Amino acid sequence: MGLRIATRLGAAGAELILPVRNPRKGEAAIATIREHTAAGSVSLRSLELSSLDSVAALGETLRAEGDPIHIFIGNAGVMHPPTRQTTADGFELQFGTNHLGHAALIAHLMPLLQAGRARVTLQLSIAANQGAVNWDDLNWERSYDSMGAYSQSKIAYGLFGLELVRRSTQAGWGITADLSHPGVAPTNLLAARPEIGRDEAVASRRLISALSRLGVMGTADSAGLPALMAATSPGDAGGRFYGPSGIRGLGGRPAEQKLYPRLRSLEDARRMWDVTQELIGVPFPAN
Repeated sequence: MGLRIATRLGAAGAELILPVRNPRKGEAAIATIREHTAAGSVSLRSLELSSLDSVAALGETLRAEGDPIHIFIGNAGVMHPPTRQTTADGFELQFGTNHLGHAALIAHLMPLLQAGRARVTLQLSIAANQGAVNWDDLNWERSYDSMGAYSQSKIAYGLFGLELVRRSTQAGWGITADLSHPGVAPTNLLAARPEIGRDEAVASRRLISALSRLGVMGTADSAGLPALMAATSPGDAGGRFYGPSGIRGLGGRPAEQKLYPRLRSLEDARRMWDVTQELIGVPFPAN
């Protein structure tokens, strides 16, 4: 899905920076993008979102390069490890990667985002419409539920994004932030992921693939369209939520959506913002 998002932006003439864990796969992605466009430029940077040191290193690299960032799409993620695992910093893997890693990267890049008056897009999941934030045990140390932890990571990311745009508006940071979700599609998020101990695809992937072929669910191409809409829609002042417009948001054309109930609490958003800053150890500009 990330490859399709990048390819469409490149075809529109965007200069692309792709942070990747695997340089070999990154080079293959560049080759694919260049098959579809000769405009702009595309380059790789190293990033492991499950390591705050790696996130900080990328932030330092890009700040040293000094180029303003106009569009930021936080799309990477990990889902459903078979057992509880932790990041390099000791956080539950999904919470640490899907939320804290992205939030830390946004914090480190704030000078460049402000310079570019950036459109920030935070990619959620329909899982943000279920479960809850486990406030008393954010790292799921006492009773682990893989899908519950995944839902929490996406709810947390959404609450953080909405608080980001509110604070930007109040303090004049000059950036906007929107949320998106891809619906359901047979992407590599559900495939075998030996690096997290999952040697086979998630059991539901075959069904999802079949429903995708029937048009009930999305494809890897269509799943990225809500994020692209969030990142490029004219006149968007931030705080909006985009997703597929088909049945139950599983697939279909992208459109603006109502916020999921779990994302509507201003108190929860402020609380998540404060907790996030404390955990990542990177301050945002003062209000």
